[in-house]
Amino acid sequence: MESTDHLHYLLVLAACVAVTLPLEFLGAGVYRRPRRLVRALLPAAALFAAWDLAAIAGGVWSIDSRYTLGVYVAPGMPLEEALFFLVIPLCGLLTFEAVRAVLGRRIGARA
Repeated sequence: MESTDHLHYLLVLAACVAVTLPLEFLGAGVYRRPRRLVRALLPAAALFAAWDLAAIAGGVWSIDSRYTLGVYVAPGMPLEEALFFLVIPLCGLLTFEAVRAVLGRRIGARA
């Protein structure tokens, strides 16, 4: 049987998206405003990717290649690590917007 260790990082990211995807239906509206989403995600992703690349280059940390696909977007940075900087903020944004939408409806119902 072939090991699926190389899929671990990607599967964790997919699980994060799968768990937060239903929040869009609570009124988050994150996916319905793609330009706004890109403007929200790219600055943070770029900053943390640069920080990550500096840490990898400096030997502060590394990513175990057993748990990645082996596709690198930069020296030492696998595709999954780059996706991490988009997926995790996206999940956070979905959560924030869903909570805001739900609380907004509850506050509006009390008035």
